[in-house]
Amino acid sequence: MSSAEENKAIVHRFLVEHMAKGNLDIIDELVAPDFVDRSLMPGQGPTREDFKRSVAEILDATPITSFTIEEQIAEGDTVVTKYRQSFVERREVMGIPPSGKEETTQDIYIHRISGGKITEERGIGDAYPIMEYLAQQMRERERIEQDLRVEREPSSKPHFLRRCPN
Repeated sequence: MSSAEENKAIVHRFLVEHMAKGNLDIIDELVAPDFVDRSLMPGQGPTREDFKRSVAEILDATPITSFTIEEQIAEGDTVVTKYRQSFVERREVMGIPPSGKEETTQDIYIHRISGGKITEERGIGDAYPIMEYLAQQMRERERIEQDLRVEREPSSKPHFLRRCPN
């Protein structure tokens, strides 16, 4: 097997084990101690331990129900992986309340491999589902605010619902 094929196999195993199966021990096995995460979540540090903690929190809040690697390309020490995942939002993540619905995204990871270990990761995510959810939340808030404004305007109420002075 060529080194590009070996690198693809390492990344494939890494992604399937920790994302699809929730096996976080694979991080200690396949990720180098000096690993750097280049796609940090808010409040996350760049180290392997920070990455492991962040993955555990995300998988707890949004367990993955389906994970498929759609394409992998390797050249030299770099592996690019396009994948599709489905997950259910059970808990708040980064201040976004859970929808309880299953969401599906297509994302890309770029990994760098050295000595059979993953030394670097960059993630490029599909933000559309999150943006759609936030837009829905904003519309709902605007509707509630409008309802409150209407309630506060005495002239908008029928005369029998207006408060009578004491």
